[in-house]
This record gives sequence, structure tokens and C-alpha cells, in this order.
Amino acid sequence: MAPYLLALFTTICVVSAATGNKDHFVGGTAGWFFNSTTNTSATNYSSWASTQTFNLGDYLIFNTNSNQSVILTYNRTAYLNCTANDSDNETTVYSSGGPDGFSTPLTISVPLTIAGPNYFFSDYSDGVQCQHGLAFQIQVQRGIGLPPSLNQPPPPPPQTPNSGVFSRCVAVYGLSVALILLQLQFW
Repeated sequence: MAPYLLALFTTICVVSAATGNKDHFVGGTAGWFFNSTTNTSATNYSSWASTQTFNLGDYLIFNTNSNQSVILTYNRTAYLNCTANDSDNETTVYSSGGPDGFSTPLTISVPLTIAGPNYFFSDYSDGVQCQHGLAFQIQVQRGIGLPPSLNQPPPPPPQTPNSGVFSRCVAVYGLSVALILLQLQFW
């Protein structure tokens, strides 16, 4: 009996580990960096991404510094043009980047919450970093779906303005009660 329980326990552990959400360290040990002297990225991020399997609920971990930006977009045109538009609802700027004179180390965690194509790039220096390799695209699969912490219900729909019928009824009722009370006072 004990060997069967051990086998069952091992199977459960392996399946749980295989289906759990994963952290992907962008660029592996190279991180998310750009050399502005040589105009080169630390690694080929597209090649790195092609070796990974991405699922909903996974996280991309960007080990970087304040000299790079981290931008996620679902807008292919923004990605191809290496530009982030703040008014674009499909684009999120996780770090705006730019030299601060200190190259402050940063670790930026980006949850993968939408299945399908996800595009990442740095638009710092008018897109120069992106144009020279600090960019990649991934295909996010459904996997086991979003964990509860990321699977929030959509916000409730906005309240429609009240037609005023109820408030008019309450006003008429209140006025009627006031008139009756006034009449009772004079009897």
C-alpha cells in the first residue's frame, strides 16, 4: 500500500509543478540591458523568447536598471514602430527608463494576463533601444488560466442616470404628507 501512496503523491507533485504558473527571467542571465555606446542589446531577446512557453498567469521578470524602459503592448503597430502611446489602452509602461546618472538596479515583474500575442520593448531614446534589439514578442497560451489573484471580475457597468420617475414620486408623496400634517394642525 505504501508504494502506491508514494507513487500517487509523486504524481500529484509532478503534475502540480508542471501546471503551476512560472516566472520567466527575461534574457536569462543577461537580463534586460542595452549598451548605448555600441547600440547593442545584451542578448537576442527574440531568440530567448522562442525557447520559452508562456501561459496566462506566468510572470516575466525583467532584471534591468533605470537606463531601459519596459513596455508591454498588444498593439502590433506600436511594437513595430517602437513607440508607446500613453493614451493607447493596449499599452502599459512598467518602467519609463532613461539615464538617471546612477543606473539604479530594478526588478520589474509583469504578469501575463491576456492570451495571444504580447509585445515587449524599450522605447527609450526615441525607440533606438527597441530598433537595436531591446524588443521581443511572445505568444501567451491559455495554460491553466489565470490564478485567482490575477483573475479579477470586470468592473461593474456604469450606472445609468435615473429617469427621475421614482424621485418625483417620492417628492409628491413627501409634499402630500406635509400638506396633510398642516391640515391636521389647523383642525
